[in-house]
Amino acid sequence: MKKNLITIKEFIDKSIGEWKSIRSSHTLAFQEFENTNSSLIISYQNIKSEEVSEIKNRFKFSQNASFAVKISWKSISEWTTENKSQESITLLIFAPKDEFTGILIKDRGYAEQIPSYSRYYIDESRTFNIYSEYNATISEEKIWFLTENVRSRYSVIKNKINKGILQTSHATEIRKIIT
Repeated sequence: MKKNLITIKEFIDKSIGEWKSIRSSHTLAFQEFENTNSSLIISYQNIKSEEVSEIKNRFKFSQNASFAVKISWKSISEWTTENKSQESITLLIFAPKDEFTGILIKDRGYAEQIPSYSRYYIDESRTFNIYSEYNATISEEKIWFLTENVRSRYSVIKNKINKGILQTSHATEIRKIIT
């Protein structure tokens, strides 16, 4: 069955580019709903760059990291009446165990905005799965391609103590095609 799998490197290669993301988040505890529109730029970061070295040192990470990715984003949320814009950059450092699984170090987590690491794997349906444990929460993310230029992303954030679901979200990401 492994012949149908996509490697992590192939998945990331397919993800490089500029994307428009339309995300819907449901915060179950407060019964709140949020729509967010974002622009994402996913690019490779030099594995020997100062930023990558700093993150590896912060984690005292000695494993060989094979590549790093920078995700720059700018978003507008309907959460507040002001519709304020936010922007940031996140660095992801990949240390594969094999072509389909490994450790992912992040300078900023998804569920909690702290440096974190995750386990990842590509499954039989060619979905990139990311499992992260933070101080108070656990996040599980799934990202897959619907077509070459459309990705789907699903995430769930759980309370670490009782595993209660705090938030779910779904995003559709559409690649900006330059003609």
